[in-house]
Amino acid sequence: MAATDIRSYQVSVPKESIEHLKQRLSLTSLPDELESADWDYGAPLADIKRLLQHWQQSYDWRQHEAQMNKLPQYMTRISVQGFDDLDIHFVHQISPLENAIPLLFVHGWPGSFLEVTKLLPLLADTKDGTEPAFHIVAPSLPNFGFSQGVSKKGFSLPQYAEVCHNLMLRLGYPQYVTQGGDWGTWITRTIGLLHPSACKASHINMIATRESPTPIEKSAHLTAPERAGLARSAWFQTDGSGYSGIQATKPQTLGYALHDSPVGLLAWIYEKLHDWTDAYGWRNDEILTWVCVYVFSTAGPAASVRIYREATHVEGGVWLMEKTRGHVPGVKLGLALFPRDIYVHPVSWGRRMGEVVLERVNERGGHFAAWECPESIAGDLKVMFGRGGGAEGVVEGRGGRVR
Repeated sequence: MAATDIRSYQVSVPKESIEHLKQRLSLTSLPDELESADWDYGAPLADIKRLLQHWQQSYDWRQHEAQMNKLPQYMTRISVQGFDDLDIHFVHQISPLENAIPLLFVHGWPGSFLEVTKLLPLLADTKDGTEPAFHIVAPSLPNFGFSQGVSKKGFSLPQYAEVCHNLMLRLGYPQYVTQGGDWGTWITRTIGLLHPSACKASHINMIATRESPTPIEKSAHLTAPERAGLARSAWFQTDGSGYSGIQATKPQTLGYALHDSPVGLLAWIYEKLHDWTDAYGWRNDEILTWVCVYVFSTAGPAASVRIYREATHVEGGVWLMEKTRGHVPGVKLGLALFPRDIYVHPVSWGRRMGEVVLERVNERGGHFAAWECPESIAGDLKVMFGRGGGAEGVVEGRGGRVR
């Protein structure tokens, strides 16, 4: 593929890979668990047994692969300074309205490009031209999904941002807006820091801001939901963030288990899907499809967790993450708070992060907002970029609706 080529892409996992997965599932040996153990110890044995049985007896990857292949998917090669060029997989839904707003959607871990799929039909509907239209670009990040993996150390937030920015330029979008949560928050905020003339506005649904200088215990002015949010954030730090400590320090050691054991990978991801959502009714097939995107990923599931170490150990990495928590000038900002996210700081704290033009405190929802509550994310984007919205007309020459 030439450096500037963009070609259509279809997911097509080799039959041998599917058969190998079935073989590994048949050899699974499960541990015991303590009496009365529940989610406080991790993924319960009964849940994993149920999912394993479904994976072995009922789950049909080809059916879900066919659904993925209804999406407008593409592949192109993107250059990254200091690294080899990378083949990047992405979804690109082009609006029929030429003046539609280019929107870059960036996923995180343990998500994937699949998270954008529920937004696509919602953002395609412009209500007869009265609501903004979007050209939507949702890449698989390097080391994730069907994008190429990175073979050299040091691929950190600036490089992920560079890939996304260069992809938007490749597609003919010199100015664009972004949406993201999890690593999508860190990456889109980094894009705003490094490319403010191109990234004109960002909407984020994980508000990872600096904490208030006022101690929590003295914050009597906080509302009951805000205090509950801070309690949720404290729970995550003490009881929910162990995975991050491992992935940010010894990802290779963990990688052997994630790569070799599909059920180990299932339990590692499923725990997050449960703990980070707001009583979302995960169907067996949903869970297994999320996991299979990692099992069948181009770089393998071990590659996906390296972002945690690279972002925190590369020289300047922690400094850059702190910068993204603070004020990013020149980029209009939309904030969406969900009560079962992993960082649930008062939305007012997010006002230090930039020129906030939209704030939304949702009554339900968690970390995977685009999947759990797509109507909320789509609604925010339509308000933020629509007529009278705080970011209306922010992309030059692209109002996103019929004039």
